[in-house]
Amino acid sequence: MAFITANWNPLGEAFYRKIELYEMGWSLRDGLKECLVAAAPYGGPIALLRQSQRPSSSARPQLEIYSSSGTNMASFPWKSGPVRQLGWTVCDDLLCIQEDGTVLIYDLFGAFKRHFSMGNEVVQNQVLEAKVFHSPYGTGVAIVTGASRVTLATNIDDLKLRRLPDVPGLQGAPSCWAVLTQDRQTKVLLANGTDLYILDNTSCTPVTPPGLSPQACSIVNMAVSFSYKYLALFTDSGHLWMGSANLKDKLSEVDTKVRTPPKQMVWCRRPKSQQPSVVIMWDRLLLVAGECTDTIQYTLDEDCVCVAELDGVRIVGGSRHELLQEVPSACQDIFKIASMAPGALLLEAHKEYEKSSQKADEYLREIKEQSVLGEAVRQCVEAAGYEHEPETQKTLLRAASFGKCFLSNYPPEPFVSMCRDLKVLNSVRDYTVGIPLTHTQYKQMTVQVLIDRLVYRKLYPLAIEICRYLKTPEYQGVSRVLKHWACCKVQQKEEPDESIAHAVSMKLGEAAGISYSEIAARAYECGRTELAIKLLEFEPRSGEQVPLLLKMKRSQLALSKAIESGDTDLVYTVVTYLKNEMNRGDFFMTLRNQPVALSLYRQFCKHQEQDTLKDLFNQDDDHQELGNFYVKASYKEKRLEARLSLLQSAVDEYNKAKNEFAAKATEEEMKLLRFQRRLDEEKGEALLGLSLQETLHALLTSNFHKQAEQLYRDFRVPDKRYWWLKLTALAEKDDWEEMEKFAKSKKSPIGYLPFVEVCVKQHNKYEAKKYVSKVAPEQKVKAHLAIGDLEGAAEAAIERRSEGEISTVLSRCSPTTDRALLERLNRARSTAAKK
Repeated sequence: MAFITANWNPLGEAFYRKIELYEMGWSLRDGLKECLVAAAPYGGPIALLRQSQRPSSSARPQLEIYSSSGTNMASFPWKSGPVRQLGWTVCDDLLCIQEDGTVLIYDLFGAFKRHFSMGNEVVQNQVLEAKVFHSPYGTGVAIVTGASRVTLATNIDDLKLRRLPDVPGLQGAPSCWAVLTQDRQTKVLLANGTDLYILDNTSCTPVTPPGLSPQACSIVNMAVSFSYKYLALFTDSGHLWMGSANLKDKLSEVDTKVRTPPKQMVWCRRPKSQQPSVVIMWDRLLLVAGECTDTIQYTLDEDCVCVAELDGVRIVGGSRHELLQEVPSACQDIFKIASMAPGALLLEAHKEYEKSSQKADEYLREIKEQSVLGEAVRQCVEAAGYEHEPETQKTLLRAASFGKCFLSNYPPEPFVSMCRDLKVLNSVRDYTVGIPLTHTQYKQMTVQVLIDRLVYRKLYPLAIEICRYLKTPEYQGVSRVLKHWACCKVQQKEEPDESIAHAVSMKLGEAAGISYSEIAARAYECGRTELAIKLLEFEPRSGEQVPLLLKMKRSQLALSKAIESGDTDLVYTVVTYLKNEMNRGDFFMTLRNQPVALSLYRQFCKHQEQDTLKDLFNQDDDHQELGNFYVKASYKEKRLEARLSLLQSAVDEYNKAKNEFAAKATEEEMKLLRFQRRLDEEKGEALLGLSLQETLHALLTSNFHKQAEQLYRDFRVPDKRYWWLKLTALAEKDDWEEMEKFAKSKKSPIGYLPFVEVCVKQHNKYEAKKYVSKVAPEQKVKAHLAIGDLEGAAEAAIERRSEGEISTVLSRCSPTTDRALLERLNRARSTAAKK
């Protein structure tokens, strides 16, 4: 703590510090010399492509991937074409841009993922220079070709190549260039000598930086800030111009006194800082320039690479990895020599308290008198987040906790949140993990992205520990990590299927939000079909099992799972798939072994595929259903001969099924059709297709009584049905004379009440009265009431001494009914009730 400001260097009103993050664990014989280097932001991995120092050497270049602490993650010989540039995507995939415009993509562990080309023009003219950049659309690639033309791809995941307009007078490579993202548009800023141009989709616009030194003959380097808001230009006269990226405002201009073109130039600016500063690197010199004329200079004892970050610059060397940044204001207030800021006083108070000194009370009293104790706690908490040393963090947090004891209403959330954040940050900054995130970067990145990066690096235990510590919802945290672990596990080809399936089931258990089908799909993609099937056994949702089983050509198992689910739609899906994939015979045999599927398919065929239904019955020798099929088909057939043929087929099938009743009924149907055809031919009556009852009715209403009698006898129509039909037909024709003859022909099997009723229905009570006397005694009351003979109904009811019939007659009486009749009925009902 006593030497915490020892590495601070003033620049204008700010201080800058260089913090050692790691002593690099790699063993590089010549450091970073003769290497193409690309380091991902947010403490990401580092890629090295070591070029052969001897052009005539046959040794292949070596591509190596390291964590930020120098731990080797992948290494393999480069067997493709010459590489012009390396870069990292936002997802930590490595891009290797070759001389012919081909871009190869590798994952963090050196596994090839895919490749794409930057177009035929780039292939023909070759790549002079290339840059990988990040934009709101994703990761992009920009290329300057040998024909001095710029080709751009804004998003490599949705590749759309754009060739930008030509730059006037440009021959060969530009002096320097950079990619800008402004107003969601990607542009290129290019310098050709002293001329500066902005290239967009349609135009090449010359621009002039305001206030650029007139001594400059050429712009030799440029840098865009991490946020794309600011621009720095370095001229051949050694002047550094800083301003807004839209080239409308100038921030400052500094004479560095160095005319040699720098190797690298990057911005070093905190997000909320008012101090613009740029880091410039030469072979053995690192220079920080800001608004004032002064600069900070660091001597380099090895080749280094600068990596722009959100809140500083990482400096990667052969032996060390350092962070150069502006000292945050909270840290300045607390640690600056002789500072009287509230945070500084609280820190001193806590130190004295630990010594059991009464000075602690004096410091606290001074803070309280100024009413800044809350601000003091806030400063200590905030400063703890900016410090990398755990001991310094603890000292500041203890001071904040000490100050909180004297505040009654200080909210605990900022303190608790910072403690959690620092525990997470210290765990990922550890040498074995090698992700040197700052608190500012962590908050910008979010926890979810950090978990994703740990998962991508296969640091599953740490990811799970962080999720549990932060109490992340299971489906977003632990379950998601376990799913990725399982997807990685199934790719381990050296382990047997049983072992992997058991390990996955034991580890995942019934964790929320995990789909075993996704893990099984990954196993199938890796060629491990049997493992995928074993994993699907743990998937509780049949809707997730079945599609993958079909994809794996395990249709029988898919059908069984669909049936077990009880989901008819799922069964139909599998059956439809089987029908399209299998020949007809195998398909039917498969369904025979699955009665539920067969039944559902039959239901489907009844409505959609009648011919297929017939084939199913044939396949099963189901003669009963075949007979039913032919009968139903006959109803849809308009031609008589075809209908008779279908019915004959039905008779044959019923006979085979030994269903004599159905066969006989079908034969009767055929006999009726032939009878109808004959009558049609003889009498011109359109009877074909009518039922037996309809045919009888039609004959009777058409006065074909003889034919009706013949039909009645031939088809053994029940007497009651025939009498009803004839009676109804005669009444409809008002043929009362024929009805009277019919009634006298022989005793009616249906009685004579129907005669009365049909006459009344036809509004002919006169004819109805003729049959009342013939009506059976138990129906006489109804007959008299039907014709409106209330007295007759009363006499019949009294004679039968039926209380129910007497009550029925009384209910039909009205106020105008004869009083004597009413009294008789009431006396009779009383007498009947006594019995």
